[in-house]
Formats: sequence, structure tokens, C-alpha cells
Amino acid sequence: MHSILQLMRTTIEIPNEYRAKLLELAARRGEKGFSGLVREALARYLDDEEARERRVQSAISALGTLNDEEADELDASVARVRGSWR
Repeated sequence: MHSILQLMRTTIEIPNEYRAKLLELAARRGEKGFSGLVREALARYLDDEEARERRVQSAISALGTLNDEEADELDASVARVRGSWR
């Protein structure tokens, strides 16, 4: 089931070269304007930002999960691997 998307008009400032590229892409897609492209780009950006925030929170929650001995072992292991690189 699809939800109804309520749309709102707004004004954004973009460089002329972006506008031209958006209009060209919209025309190739058979669209009159580029509003659909902007909505698609915004949705992707917002989804990416949410995913990035989840990754950051996951990484932050992992901080401090090694005790001192485990951290020393990891450091030594990394040093050994780096020492074997050519």
C-alpha cells in the first residue's frame, strides 16, 4: 500500500549548470520538470544520512569494548601484519 505524499512548494537556489543538467535528465526520462529528480535526490540523501548516523552510533557504542589486554593484543597483531607488508 502506498502512502499519499503531501507536497509543498519551496524555492531553492541552484547553479545554472545544475538546472540545465537536471532539465536534460528529466527530458530523457520523459518528465517536464525536474521536481521528481530533486525529490528522488533528497530521499536518497536523507536515507544515506540516516544510515551514516546508524553506523556512527554503532561505532560509538563499540568504543571501550576491549579491555587493556585485548587492546594490546590487537595492537601487536596489527603491527605484525603491517610488518609483513611489502
